[in-house]
Parts: sequence; C-alpha cells; structure tokens
Amino acid sequence: MRLVLVGPPGAGKGTQAEIIAERLGIPKISTGDIFRANVSGGTPLGLKAKEYMDAGELVPDEVTNDMVADRLAQDDAKDGFLLDGYPRNTEQAKVLDRILDEADATLDVALELTASDDEVVRRLSGRRVSKSTGKVYHLEFDPPADPDSPDLYQRSDDKPETVKHRLEVYAEQTAPLIGFYEAQGKLKRIDALGEVAEVTERALAAIGAPA
Repeated sequence: MRLVLVGPPGAGKGTQAEIIAERLGIPKISTGDIFRANVSGGTPLGLKAKEYMDAGELVPDEVTNDMVADRLAQDDAKDGFLLDGYPRNTEQAKVLDRILDEADATLDVALELTASDDEVVRRLSGRRVSKSTGKVYHLEFDPPADPDSPDLYQRSDDKPETVKHRLEVYAEQTAPLIGFYEAQGKLKRIDALGEVAEVTERALAAIGAPA
C-alpha cells in the first residue's frame, strides 16, 4: 500500500506513521529522515541541500522532490510506503503523482488526521522537556513529578503563539492538499483525538487494512 499522511502539527502524525507502517510492513519515509540521510551521507543532493540550510534558507522544492524520488526508487519502497511530511503542498503532490506514474504505480490513500486548533495548541503547549535526560513530558497527559522543576523547559516551537502561527502556515500551504486528494477520490479522514491505539485502529479501518 502507498500512503500519504497529512494533518496539522500536533495531530500525532509521527507516532501514527511509525505504528501504521510497521503494521503494514512498509517503510515509513519522512522528509526529515531523507534530509538527514542525504546530508550525513554527503550525497550530491545532500550537499546541495546543505548549502541552502547553512545559508538559513529553505531547501527548494526541486531538491526535496529529487530526494523523495531517489528514496522511493529504493528496493524497500517498491511494494509500498508511508510518506510523512511530504507532499507539503499541491505542487509537490503533482510531482509525487508523476514520480509514481513513471514507476507504473499510483498512490492508494491520503490519510488525514484531524484535530481542532484548540486541541493542537493544548497538546503542543503542554509539552515540557527535561534538560538533563531529554525526556518529553506533558503537563496534562504525562506529567513530570515536579512540574515546576528548573530542569524542565518549553521549546520555542511549543509556545502557544508559535503553535498558532504554525497552524496558520499549515492552513495556507498544506491544507489545500486535502482538496487535491479529495478530488482524486483518495482522501480518508479520521479523528486524531483519543488514545494512540484507538487512533491507529481508526486509521487501519479507514484505509481498509486488517486491524
């Protein structure tokens, strides 16, 4: 099965991507993993991406697209994959369709994990990280022994105002993907609220995979 996972920050995509990919026996492919592999491996694409990153600039779509095409051509992705973090916009989605078309393949499902803006802010702004261990806590869902400990800090990305800005960026750039895949008849939508296992079962049911 060939899957794309979409949804706002804080919807639990990373967690669900790992579990669903393992359950389906397909590789989970994230743009973060692809970038790290190319940069650390010193590939031509990695070196090109590093130039932009070192200059504090966004890596252009064309470089990202080439990295994804290279990754999808690897043997473990021939019979299926789960993409997390790509495509981020409709232009990338069109490129993905072309990549698959050239390989005589097609995307099966775009799975959208939905969560309200208020819930996303609640989830992300409640996170705290231990300076000494790196462990991530949540003030409500997985509280530390001492919420006021000086060992704990809030990442700048998790501050409420930053989360709201990330949601605005998502709505502007990535949400149009929903309409793109809906028009293709490939969109499946599930509620991302609830226990991790519950969301996983919803996801597997939505894509028609055995639970």
